[in-house]
Amino acid sequence: MVNPWSTGATLPLIPRAAVDRIPILSTAYGLSAAARGDLFPWIFNPPDTYWDGLAMILSFINKQEGGAESGSFDRLRGKKIGYLYLDAGFGKEPIPLFEQLAKDNGFEFKPYPVAGADMQNQSSQWLGVRRDKPDYLVLFGWGVMNPTAIKEAIKAGYPMEKVLSIWWPAEEDARNAGPGAVGFKTLNWHGVGNDYPAMKDILRLVYDKNLAQGTRDHVGDGLYNRGVYNSVLIAEAIRNAQTLSGKKVVGGTEARRGLEALDVTDARWTAMGLPGFAGPVRMTCRDHNGHQPAFMQRWDGKQWVKVSDLIQPVSDRLTQLLDEAAIDYVGKASQWPRRTEACDRP
Repeated sequence: MVNPWSTGATLPLIPRAAVDRIPILSTAYGLSAAARGDLFPWIFNPPDTYWDGLAMILSFINKQEGGAESGSFDRLRGKKIGYLYLDAGFGKEPIPLFEQLAKDNGFEFKPYPVAGADMQNQSSQWLGVRRDKPDYLVLFGWGVMNPTAIKEAIKAGYPMEKVLSIWWPAEEDARNAGPGAVGFKTLNWHGVGNDYPAMKDILRLVYDKNLAQGTRDHVGDGLYNRGVYNSVLIAEAIRNAQTLSGKKVVGGTEARRGLEALDVTDARWTAMGLPGFAGPVRMTCRDHNGHQPAFMQRWDGKQWVKVSDLIQPVSDRLTQLLDEAAIDYVGKASQWPRRTEACDRP
């Protein structure tokens, strides 16, 4: 299977996956519409799409304004919500949903695109933020864009408690911005820290034996743990593929079946030495995502602190819009192949 680790790399690979018969695992990134496994049988993006992430951020804002937290945007009417984003496939991905939710719920959507060449120079975007004074600012940044955005928010005097990001900023992004970064928030769906039996095994069996390419001080960081989460899905998919096919050495076709058979329960997380690390992950032939709840975490100056209960992403409206986007994508594609793969789990 392929891990592109970039929405920009994932999008052009999607039409090739069925041709090459190699599944793509784009963990919580890539094309949100690819969650529809019946239309995209070779693409998997658990546990959440970028559309889920945006909906959860807006639900959290709704809760901050005194409303419901999951699946409701009733308190956003009349608000102005800014969107600072990388002007590429990643940042553009949630815009159709953002625009539709603004229309449906009566809030103003203010986009601030950042070109790839300007990730470290966001002065014009922040002039716009100072001018428009959005009530909240949603961040979909990548790489150096994230710490730059935090520093620019501090410089502009924009309240950090009002800046909320999708799940990619790391500890270093907040730490390097200094004490003014306190209050910055991001979504997350898995544990941080290395106080898990499996993490202790990684330290003992890999780092203590000088077998690691990185430094041990990052074990337990948010993005390190995301890599562990991703690797668990790969290992579980291979295990499933071996069981389903009866083969020890599996190829792309078997790996696709293994991904579609993912069923990582709470008990399985515990058995792997990661109790309470993340929620269940279960794929079906139609659902290649799962649309799992996530939580908001806040930077306290030293570490991420969980500041919300689990936020549910799925609503009837979101499901409808995602289905429409998937059908539209397939309809516009030239000779998009219909699913012919066997279904082990409808």
